[in-house]
Parts: sequence; structure tokens; C-alpha cells
Amino acid sequence: MLGERIKRLRIEKGFSMSDLARIAGVSKSYLSQIERGKQNNPSLQFLQKIAIPLETSLDYLLEEKEDQVNVQNTLDSEWQLLIQKAIQNGIDKEDFKEYLNFLKYQKWRNTKKDL
Repeated sequence: MLGERIKRLRIEKGFSMSDLARIAGVSKSYLSQIERGKQNNPSLQFLQKIAIPLETSLDYLLEEKEDQVNVQNTLDSEWQLLIQKAIQNGIDKEDFKEYLNFLKYQKWRNTKKDL
């Protein structure tokens, strides 16, 4: 079950329910309902938010086979720490996308100067 899988990963990572809810930016009560099986249909946005601190993928969270091995993200620990710090400091996905676009623009601009 999805809730059991989330709870197992949370405990493996050493997070309390409050910790995971805070880091992921989700409601503790909703997380509790998911873990207890009272809510069985969370949004993909919710699952994405908790997948990052749990260091797992949406595929794993949604996989119906309980015996499947948890596939870790290909991010190394430094990237994971940077992402967690960014989330804790209030940077959301839109901010990050905007920053990536800015970096692409800077590279493009620097390439044009070199020509």
C-alpha cells in the first residue's frame, strides 16, 4: 500500500511525521491520513513533494509491487542536500525554473559576446 510505503521510507530516513511534513511543505494531518490508509488518492504534486526528502521516485511510490527494490534518485548526496536546503528556504519549483532560464540566458549571452 502507498501509505505503508511512505511510512516505511519516512522511518528509514529518520523523519518524524512532523519533520517530513515540514520539509516537504505538506499538511501533517493529510500525511497522517495517507500513511494510515484513510486517504488513498493523493495528488501527484503531493507525492512529488514528499519524494524529494524521502530520496525516492514517483515510480517507486506508485508501484503496486511491495517487493520491488527502492530505486534511489541518481542525485548524489550534495545535490540532495542543496535541494532540501532550497526547499527549506522557500524556493519553489517555479523559482528554480526561473533561475535555470536565467542561467541559460547568461550562457547564451556570453556565447554571443564571444562571436
